[in-house]
Amino acid sequence: MNAGGMLNTCKSDGKWCFQWRTGEGSMTALPIVETQSGDVSAYIPANVISITDGQIFLSADLFNAGIRPAINVGISVSRVGSAAQIKAMKQVAGKLKLELAQFAELEAFAQFASDLDKATQNQLARGQRLRELLKQSQSPLSQ
Repeated sequence: MNAGGMLNTCKSDGKWCFQWRTGEGSMTALPIVETQSGDVSAYIPANVISITDGQIFLSADLFNAGIRPAINVGISVSRVGSAAQIKAMKQVAGKLKLELAQFAELEAFAQFASDLDKATQNQLARGQRLRELLKQSQSPLSQ
């Protein structure tokens, strides 16, 4: 942001916009939206999603299960994400996100299954280990 810039505001289509007279710089916004029963397709969440470069979806169910940060990786997205990562990080993060999403799906399915084969049991155990590895202990509520 140019220190000599002047911030202009304008209102169009019922939305406020901000512009720097110098034509340089950017503005960061961190909108926080509470959903009703986790419904991101409702009017306000859907509109906020459409104008932001991504979203982190926090889940009360994950939080109550002791998973911190309680980020639902299945519906959290970033339009910048991998473009800002080095190649090695992209490979690791992509595989990890996929594995965690598959684990969450398999874990939900396994609740209703009474007889799981060895491969499924191994995949569930690996997913549980990954989840434990990624938990962050610095949460003030966990102390």
